[in-house]
Amino acid sequence: MTAFPLTWLYAPGDRPDLVAKALTSGADIVVVDLEDAVAPDRKEYARAATADLLTDPPPVPVHVRVNALAGPWAERDIATLAQAPGLSGLRLPKVTSPAEITRVAPRAAAGLYALLETALAVEQAYAVATAHPNLRGIALGEADLRADLGVRDDTGLAWARSRVIVAARAAGLPPPPQSVHPDIRDLEGLAASCAHGRALGFLGRAAIHPRQLPVIERAYLPTEEEIERAETVLKAAATQQGAQALPDGRFVDAAVVTAAQRALSLARRR
Repeated sequence: MTAFPLTWLYAPGDRPDLVAKALTSGADIVVVDLEDAVAPDRKEYARAATADLLTDPPPVPVHVRVNALAGPWAERDIATLAQAPGLSGLRLPKVTSPAEITRVAPRAAAGLYALLETALAVEQAYAVATAHPNLRGIALGEADLRADLGVRDDTGLAWARSRVIVAARAAGLPPPPQSVHPDIRDLEGLAASCAHGRALGFLGRAAIHPRQLPVIERAYLPTEEEIERAETVLKAAATQQGAQALPDGRFVDAAVVTAAQRALSLARRR
């Protein structure tokens, strides 16, 4: 898996045909969903089909989003899949406390990822992010959070988004990916939303359709101008130690160098 995954593609666990297509879509990570995408009478089948898939390592990393930990299906999901040889990550929805992470962590061979989907979860973001060494990332579940907060548009999510980004960084975790853009036809809106998310500090995005993947990747890869600026910074840093000003007026210090290094690491995906 790339050091900087940018695309996570969801596929319903009760549709092995769609999971197979997702595995060849070019997504960095495929997320097999046992929760929202699967009807109650299909939960058992989805779990069994996913267990079959993960008997051996798939061609790309596969995460599984299990059912909500407080519900009737999560325990079986975890017991069946947490040690599967082909599992790269276990995504835990509707997490609200660090205790939920510490309860699951000893049972899972793969890394855990917490989805924060309520006001209480956002308030607990840093505590969740530091709950256990096996927690590898946190992210927002914005559809449920919108409902919980009663907000109509993105303005009402601004603080929650920044809170989760800051909590992840403070905990030493990777920057969170953005939550899904629900309209698979609105690619212009997706691109604009990704640009805003990148400006906030997100890195990459979850998707619900393969056509969204190239839009997300383009939005999160550095532009040619950004690559050129990063190369200029690193060249300057290599020739002179300490803080300095470039001919174009930009100030270069250790933080600017770190940002340039990350930009060029992402650029290598091109």
